[in-house]
Amino acid sequence: VQLQAFGGGLVQTGSFLRLSCVGSGRAFSNYGVGWFRQAPGKEREFVVGISKVGVTTWYSDSVKGRFTISRDNAKNTVYLQMMSLKPEDTAVYYCGARYNDYAPYDYWGQGTQVTVSS
Repeated sequence: VQLQAFGGGLVQTGSFLRLSCVGSGRAFSNYGVGWFRQAPGKEREFVVGISKVGVTTWYSDSVKGRFTISRDNAKNTVYLQMMSLKPEDTAVYYCGARYNDYAPYDYWGQGTQVTVSS
């Protein structure tokens, strides 16, 4: 499966953004999808994940209550709605996919930059 991430940008603290991860090449509903982010000088970290059919979601503590992941398999798209953005959310955001909901992520898209100004 090939993945493309869209929707990054420059916003102010407290604003919102919605990222999209579009899959192609194989049945998108066969893959669990996650969002990760990497800030300058830091390692890539897990942000949120969603199971193949969207029943199960996982959130890191740092974004719980502010970010929401959802998917529309008919559109081969996973969305990341980000609310109440903080400067510490500034990073390159990547989406990843895995064939098994509890396996490592094997497929990656290019990143999209999110910058939150204070």
